[in-house]
Amino acid sequence: MKRIVLTIALLSAALSLTAQNQPDKGFEIAKNLEIFANVYRNIHLNYVDDIDPGKTMKTAIDAMLASLDPYTNYYPESDIEDVKMQMLGQYGGIGSIIQQRDSNVYIAEPYEGMPADKAGLKAGDRIVSINGTSCKGKTTADVSGILRGQAGTSLTIRIERDGKEMEKKLTREEIKMPNMPYYGMVQGNCGYIKLDEFTQDAGKNVRTAFAKLKKEHPEMKGVILDLRGNGGGLMNEAVDIVNVWMKRGEVVVETKGKVASKNIKSVTTQMPEDTEMPVAVLIDGSSASASEIVSGSLQDFDRAVIIGSRSYGKGLVQNILPMAYNSQMKVTVSKYYIPSGRCIQAIDYTHRDENGKALKVPDSLKTAFKTRNGRTVYDGFGIEPDVEIEPEYMSGLAIALVQKQLVFDYATKFSKEHPSIAPAGEFEITDEIYDDFVKFLSDKSYDYSTFTERMLGELRKVAKEEQYIDALDEEIKQLEQKLKDDKAADIKKHRDEISEMLRNEILVRYYYQKGRIEGAIKNDPVVKKAAEILNDKEQYRKLLGK
Repeated sequence: MKRIVLTIALLSAALSLTAQNQPDKGFEIAKNLEIFANVYRNIHLNYVDDIDPGKTMKTAIDAMLASLDPYTNYYPESDIEDVKMQMLGQYGGIGSIIQQRDSNVYIAEPYEGMPADKAGLKAGDRIVSINGTSCKGKTTADVSGILRGQAGTSLTIRIERDGKEMEKKLTREEIKMPNMPYYGMVQGNCGYIKLDEFTQDAGKNVRTAFAKLKKEHPEMKGVILDLRGNGGGLMNEAVDIVNVWMKRGEVVVETKGKVASKNIKSVTTQMPEDTEMPVAVLIDGSSASASEIVSGSLQDFDRAVIIGSRSYGKGLVQNILPMAYNSQMKVTVSKYYIPSGRCIQAIDYTHRDENGKALKVPDSLKTAFKTRNGRTVYDGFGIEPDVEIEPEYMSGLAIALVQKQLVFDYATKFSKEHPSIAPAGEFEITDEIYDDFVKFLSDKSYDYSTFTERMLGELRKVAKEEQYIDALDEEIKQLEQKLKDDKAADIKKHRDEISEMLRNEILVRYYYQKGRIEGAIKNDPVVKKAAEILNDKEQYRKLLGK
């Protein structure tokens, strides 16, 4: 305990010295560190029960960082694998997605060629035990913690499949998640590149994929870079991706922060692959950070048409800082600004409402900027697409089928009954398959409420409060019955949506993630719109202000 207090005292003195340019804050820092040390000592000495020092300190640190932004985090040594996963897209483990159902954990999706796949684990397998320890009642976080570990170490998993238990021995490997799970041709003559993360070598992988598509498909009229759902990653990889289509020497992004050494201009340094071929970038509300650097800078350069829905709006830059005892911190050190000069950070974490919630940048404070061709763009709310396409929302029925795992369960059943299926780009849900799915649902429970039902319920409640229920009760009952009858037909009404879900879940059982993506983009309206624009030179040029 004395060592801890001494460490805090020394830290206080060090911070006082480094704060010589801010004397008022230097004293406050020293004073509050001393107060914190006293609180910690008094808890240790006087609290009625023993405390876990590491857990208590982690709680205190997390609470302090929560007052800043959600991206500034502390990682003790036990969580370093998570940092490695975020930065490099790799970890030591068996390579599988797991999911919880009731008090059990199941294999949801083994990754192609990874230990789980090589050992024959399949989607739908229930994990009974790991190294003799029962997994009953454990969460996915608990089980994931056991499955992860040093590459080269072994473990024994006992699973249950079709009522029979069996043991599988696996050797953990360094699992590197592919940041670019798929690329190919879509809609006949358009290249397509799906990027999931900006982890190490993302720029190199996109460059290689584009060069290969261009070489193997001379008929290619343009390329689609799909950044939907991509939450970002390494900034240098974003710059390298922009460099694929922009000449050398262009400033892609500039970071500005409190520390002068963090103020950096990132410039394209390589020869581009192509500065003329039309480019479309797809974004949505989950496209953030590095995704916004790529889409925003290509928009500012008027080099690509941005299609989809408004991006997340994360204009903050984090650095990983090493700390004592193998712990680390991820700290927001600056904001980034794209070529037009705008910062696309949407939330102001320095100002909060009375409930402590951070506020969005108000419209009145948004500033107009100009792209290279003179188009007007704005800061403060993410990247606004050049062509906006309203996101499609799932029906209540579809949500219920997913939540109840019925699409997943049917795909498991289907894969056991069908050793093979057509190639990913050709496989379709036929009438026979869909009828079989409807039959599969006949004895399953998947109750759900529609928006209309909820509004009728609200109407009934208000009618009672205002004493109109006697006059309206019969009409409300008739509407409720009519709605109930209509819901019975929902399984047919929403066939296209449900068929798409079924196809994607079935494809992943045979062709892994690559197959899921190849099947999904076939009828994707955003991909279709991008291909239409890339094939219409006049429309493409007009959108870019040329």
